[in-house]
Formats: sequence, structure tokens, C-alpha cells
Amino acid sequence: MLKKYCATLLLTAVFGVAQVYADGTRAAIASAHPLATAAGFEILDKGGNVFDAAVAVSATLAVVEPSGSGLGGGGYWLLHREQDGFETMIDGREKAPLAAHQAMYLDKAGKVIPRLSLDGALAAAIPGMPAALVHLSEKYGRLPLADSLQPAIRAAQTGFAIGERYRKLLKVRSEVIKKHPQTAQIFLTDGNVPEAYSILRQPDLAHTLKQLADSGRDGFYGGEIADKLVDGVNKAGGIWTKQDLAAYQVVEREPVKGNYRGIKITSAAPSSSGGIVLVEALNILSGYDLKQADELTRKHLVVEAMRRAYHDRALYMGDSDFVDMPVKRLLNEDYAAGLRSSLRSDKALPSAMLSGEIQPQPEGINTTHFSIIDENGSRVAATLSINFPFGAGLVADGTGVLLNDQMDDFASLPGAMNGYGLVGGVANAIAPGKRMLSSMTPTFLDDGNHVAVLGTPGGSRIISMVLLASLDFAKGNEPDSWVQVPRFHHQFMPDVVEYEKGAITANELTGLAAMGYQLKEARYNYGDMQAVQWNKTTHQLTAASDRRGEGRAVVGR
Repeated sequence: MLKKYCATLLLTAVFGVAQVYADGTRAAIASAHPLATAAGFEILDKGGNVFDAAVAVSATLAVVEPSGSGLGGGGYWLLHREQDGFETMIDGREKAPLAAHQAMYLDKAGKVIPRLSLDGALAAAIPGMPAALVHLSEKYGRLPLADSLQPAIRAAQTGFAIGERYRKLLKVRSEVIKKHPQTAQIFLTDGNVPEAYSILRQPDLAHTLKQLADSGRDGFYGGEIADKLVDGVNKAGGIWTKQDLAAYQVVEREPVKGNYRGIKITSAAPSSSGGIVLVEALNILSGYDLKQADELTRKHLVVEAMRRAYHDRALYMGDSDFVDMPVKRLLNEDYAAGLRSSLRSDKALPSAMLSGEIQPQPEGINTTHFSIIDENGSRVAATLSINFPFGAGLVADGTGVLLNDQMDDFASLPGAMNGYGLVGGVANAIAPGKRMLSSMTPTFLDDGNHVAVLGTPGGSRIISMVLLASLDFAKGNEPDSWVQVPRFHHQFMPDVVEYEKGAITANELTGLAAMGYQLKEARYNYGDMQAVQWNKTTHQLTAASDRRGEGRAVVGR
């Protein structure tokens, strides 16, 4: 399916789209892939609004960035409609199959079977992406769904040139993909990672997208495609049924709201933990003047805020349709003041001293994000995922749909820590029809003069990345600065500060170690933040794409 081609001609052709609304309104889009950004502007040029553009960008990312998202995955779409101030979050997170149960990844001795929740059919939850695209188009868009899906269908049918990031992530999962011939036929060349700038064509995925375009949700969750999905999953050892697909529904949720030093925060609600942890950490930090603090003290305070907020994530958070969470308390500024009272300016608090019975909660690192805003202020922040790179490594034969491995995001066994060291409580235990907890954090920030739209992939590190970018926004910096902020991270357990190379100076490392911190340099720079900003007075738009990735940010003129 892959052929070596002259990529330059192809890229020149696809970038030749208009970058302005048909009615002349300007817009800004930042996404993790140039073709997805171009798809959004193509739909705007046809007369669509930002929500139609979000459908186009989402669907195109599902084609051109199969390592991060896809029709076999899910995500969260945070929406703001400027004319009436309406805001909502579309929860398109995957759900556990109805046959799922707490012990499904344990052996007879009650121990976790390695990689069973990561690789292959049993790792796959019921996808939410197709239902979310239909819902977003029909309820909030101007154009027919079929129009908004055309760029994705074209990219799947005619193909696109793969880049180095694609090849790097494919190498990570190539051994799993080789176990499934129908998947290897699509993504590998004679069992090997294809050369850079080879052309990836996905005709089966194009057919599935056409079914979705023609028949709406029934084109995926019923009929021919549903039959193939269930058959493919079960032949590979999975537990899906047609009832699972027919029963899937997206949910609209009230976004999480907060305030940090005059900045209004709007972010993701459960089943994502992102918004609550972000606001809780900012509430803790609101008691300090970080602008006046030296860099060592500032990093210390930020890490301690991360520690406490991530601890509450582990202890309390899950699918709000299944568990009661103390959301009002976690978002309360007085509660944050109580947490702040345990924070010493000269010493780290060991995580073991924080209370609560904790259970494990893994989370994959590969996701995608895009941000859209127009000069009138309507906007979308969307974070999408299939969990690990290339999901479960399995494509249901005849569909082109790469299945997620989001079941790994549940807590499978009390007391065991996963490979990423992220822990969780009983609130995130496996249950039939339940959504697994996420760290995805699509976010809006509004300081009265500027509106920011941002988010990033990165698994458990998503929230800390958005936190650091939010603090950079509070300094008055622009999008290009937010997405390039040097990153450091603490997630309660393991009790280690992880940092990008150069993010913490040698003197700061010495100072933090003296305070009692364990520090670890990350093996690679992480994240792929996409951000746009709107000036409410001048209507000026700015956009930036993280240079750690291969995305593209464009302001239409």
C-alpha cells in the first residue's frame, strides 16, 4: 500500500487551499499535521463554521496521524460559541465493552498478564470518535457531515507522504503490528518500517469514512462496518458485540471552570481529570506571586502544586456516570488554601506522606490535539487519542479502522504500578460500559483582553504541560512561547521530578536536590502543543505549533 514518491509535488498540491472563511471572516488553526490544518481551512472556505472545521480536522488527523488518533479511538471537544456565550464539552471517550470485568487482565493467581491490556483485540474499548463527529456536525455545524469529511476521505484514498515522526512511532509498535497481517499490509512495507516520504494509502478507511458520511452514526455503529468490526475483534480474541456499538452514545458535559489571578479557565470535565487537576494546581499557586519568585522557588512551588493535585486525581477521579467525585471540594479555593498550608518554601513533601489508599492507573503517551478560533471568538479545543502509538496494533479487516488500546487506562489491579508509574483509585476500576479516566486537557484561558485555546498530547504529562503553558500565558507571553516552554513534571507517584534536557539549570538541580527532590532527565523532549490566541479588542489572531512535533499553525488572511 506504500510507494516511494516525490513528496514535494503532493504537499504543494494539498497546501493550495484558501485560508479564509467564504464570508471573509479570519480564523486560526493549529494542529499536529499540516494536512489536518489545511482540511480545516478548506471547510471554512466552503462556508463552514469552526465546528465544521473541527470535524474536518479531527477526521483528517484520524487518517494522517494514525499513531495518535483515529476512528477507532475517542476524545474530548471543548466548544465555545461566541454569539451567545454557549460552552460545552463533547465527551467522546471510549467505553468498556459490556462483557468487560475487573479481572479480565489477571491470571488465575490474580496477577496482571503482561501487555494483555495494551496489545491486540482485548485491549480495545468501544470507539467514540465517529459518534462525536456526527454529533458535532449535526448539532453545531453549518455544513452536511459529508462535506466536512471530504478532506479526510481524499487523504485516505489518494494518500499522503509520511514523515520522520510517523516512522519513529511506527518503529515503537512494529513488532505488535507484524502479528496482524491486515494491519502490517497497511502500515509496513514487506514487514519493515517504510522509508520517509513514502505514500500511505488507506482505501478501506476511505470506504469506512464514506459510510459515515452517507449514513451518519449508523454508517459506523451499524450495518456493514459494524459487522466487520465485531467479526474482526472477536476473531482476534476480543469481546465486542453489535450491542456494544449500537449502545454507544456521546455525552455533553458542563466544562470545568476556574479562575487564576483574574484569568478565567475553562477546561475538560470528567471522564477527563484534566480540568480538575489543572484548576486545583492553579488554585494552590494563586497564593503565591510567581512573577516575583526566583526560578528555583518558582519550580519548587509548581512541583508541589502538581504533587497535591495529581494525588487527588489518583484518589478520587473516574467516570462521573459511575462514581461520585467531590468535584466542588476539589475546585474550591479554600480547599486549595488547606493544601497550600502543608507546602514549605524550603523543602519537598514526600509523596508517601500524602494519605489515601491508591490503586494503579496506566495511561498511554500518544495522543493528538488541535486548536481553532475565529476573529469573532468562536472556538474549539480538541484532544483525541487511541492511547499508545498505533493503538492496539490491530485493524479490523476490511474497515481500515485501527483499534485503540484504551482499556489499559483503567486500574486493573490494586497495588501494582504500571510502566508509566501513574496510579489511580477505585473510582477508575474496570466496569461494563464505563469510560476510563483520562488526562486530556483541552483548555480555554481568558484574561479579559486575550483568549487562548490550547492543549497537547502526552499521557499523564498533559496536565503539567498545560499548567506550565497557562502560567506562561499569565506572564503575558504569546502562543509561540507557550508551546515552547521547557517542561518539567511531577505526578505524585513515582515521587520523581521528570524534566526535559535544559529545562532545569545545573544550579536549580542542585537546589532542588537539597530540598529533597529526586530528579530524572527525560529521554526525549515530550508533548506536541497546539495553540491559538484571539485579541478581543483588535480581533488579531495568532497561532503556534510545537516545534517538538511536525504540526502546522496558520492564521487565515
